[in-house]
Amino acid sequence: MVNQPEKKYKAGAVSATVWKNEGQKNGKSFAFHTISLARNYKDKDGSWKNSSSLRPGDLPKATLVLSKAYEYLIMNSKEEGVIEEDLVV
Repeated sequence: MVNQPEKKYKAGAVSATVWKNEGQKNGKSFAFHTISLARNYKDKDGSWKNSSSLRPGDLPKATLVLSKAYEYLIMNSKEEGVIEEDLVV
């Protein structure tokens, strides 16, 4: 089975995708989230590609989509104010 995105936020060519994953620790199954950040562009042949490299002008858009992804995770977390056990700020 292919893991499907849980949520995707786009601002121009920049997107943040929220993924829900399953893991095991000490014999117990648990769910956790990851966020991927990408910039889409067309190559010289006109084919769509994506990159994790950003241009300076992409930074405000990246900030926006990452903030939206974070807001989504906070608003949908089971425990108020807690997203992941290993969250370090």
